Amino acid sequence: MTTINIGDTAPHFNLPSEGEIDTSLDSASLAQPYVIYFYPKDDTPGCTKEAIGFTAHKAEFDALGVKIIGVSKDTQAKHNKFICKHSLDLTLVSDEEGTLCESYGVWVEKSLYGRKYMGIERATFLVDAEGKIAHIWRKVKVNGHVEDVLEKAKAL
Repeated sequence: MTTINIGDTAPHFNLPSEGEIDTSLDSASLAQPYVIYFYPKDDTPGCTKEAIGFTAHKAEFDALGVKIIGVSKDTQAKHNKFICKHSLDLTLVSDEEGTLCESYGVWVEKSLYGRKYMGIERATFLVDAEGKIAHIWRKVKVNGHVEDVLEKAKAL
């Protein structure tokens, strides 16, 4: 498993986002800070609450020049339905092959009722304008998380 730390260069990627348009991020092309958050599955309670939370605070992130990007292994068609159903104002990236999840070290072994399986660890990374990891949240609890990320973004 890949381990990513504060100060590391954020992994580059080029993956589908809404409307089948590819989202490509690297420090050279973006040149702005961004939040990239990983979540297990569209339209589940925690994932929905997190996405709605980021949408509710989007204007504040925009004022700071911070882009918000959500990533799961769901298809882009599922992302588009999720966006429409909950009026989300986010970029959601489809990582069906799991390469970006693995690059960030969020594709992990999980356990539910004693059954072990592989899945996405809910995690968030704040990347500065130089493309370096500025802050990491692992095993995220949704309540209060978006507000915490916003406070760290203000400190960039």
